[in-house]
Amino acid sequence: MNYQVNKKGYYGNYGGAFIPEMLYQNVEELREKYLEIIYEESFQNELNTLLNDYVGRPSPLYYAKRLSEHYKSNIYLKREDLNHTGAHKINNTLGQILLAKRLGKTRIIAETGAGQHGVATATVCALMGLQCIVYMGEVDIERQAPNVARMKLLGATVIPAKSGSKTLKDATNEAIRDWINNPVDTYYIIGSVVGPHPYPDIVARFQSIISKELKSQLLIKTGNENPNYIIACLGGGSNAAGIFYHYLEDEKVNLIAIEAAGKGIHSGYSAATSVLGKPGIIHGSKTLLMQNEDGQIIEPYSISAGLDYPGVGPLHANLFETKRALFASVTDKEALDAAFLICNLEGIIPALESAHALAYLEYLKAKENDVIVINLSGRGDKDLATYLKFMK
Repeated sequence: MNYQVNKKGYYGNYGGAFIPEMLYQNVEELREKYLEIIYEESFQNELNTLLNDYVGRPSPLYYAKRLSEHYKSNIYLKREDLNHTGAHKINNTLGQILLAKRLGKTRIIAETGAGQHGVATATVCALMGLQCIVYMGEVDIERQAPNVARMKLLGATVIPAKSGSKTLKDATNEAIRDWINNPVDTYYIIGSVVGPHPYPDIVARFQSIISKELKSQLLIKTGNENPNYIIACLGGGSNAAGIFYHYLEDEKVNLIAIEAAGKGIHSGYSAATSVLGKPGIIHGSKTLLMQNEDGQIIEPYSISAGLDYPGVGPLHANLFETKRALFASVTDKEALDAAFLICNLEGIIPALESAHALAYLEYLKAKENDVIVINLSGRGDKDLATYLKFMK
């Protein structure tokens, strides 16, 4: 099967561009020009130079010796937490800011949940001298205070979303409203593989640097560019899309996406879209979405601000429907336990989002010679207050 987006903007049954008329010109301009622009030689040269010299890529592939001994298998961590700004988000924001500049846009807006995308957007706007407005849920502003401070220090205006659950979904709603009101000079840097086509494809292509590097790094370290398993946490799904990207067609590699079960899948406090969702439209695309019988969005919940989104990107909805990837979920407690374990065994403090991927090692029936790669999508500085609250 082909797991890439088709010419109409769909991944199998999911995707498309369901947008208000005011945004049609913007989205259509992007759709017509994005591939030509991003594969232009001068664009690629500028992006690759920045990824190497500014972000610090390639990010290391680290053999976690003590974690491997604990789980009796071979565990490698793709260290996106070591990127400038502390997460994988910078890969995409750098690509999109260069795209925005070539489209002549002067004002940048973004949404953020955990704050990492907001920080990455504020960073590249400062780098390029462009105005930056970041929308963030009021609840997330409170629980991710360090990242809010970083955004402001970098010159961004942070605007709280005060409706609904006051988290990522609501921040995205506010960003889209802004875009509708300012369609001429504004470019919306979407932070995940969500939104109307071509955004899911744009974000996936910019994040695919992760799996591109992984192939060559694994070949050097193990003699084989293909691991047995790749595990990534999943909210909207940008880090998972990035590390899955160059392995999508190779079905010998098991892809595992880990969602947030929150306080329990059926507790009413969860963000496990693959279990609780059904097809619907959110933020401009058709995908799997947590909704009630009337089609109203069910508010998601997760201890991690980056995973409490009520849907997944259309790329992942297709991977779920076609069974190309295994979708599972872990609870808040399991994620916290996994975070404390890697702190003690490897001296690495992970983002709470990444800790969800680590937690699945408890359930993985891996063999002793199996090679497992986990995308460590972000560092845990932003989550220290939460970790301290739950330390035993």
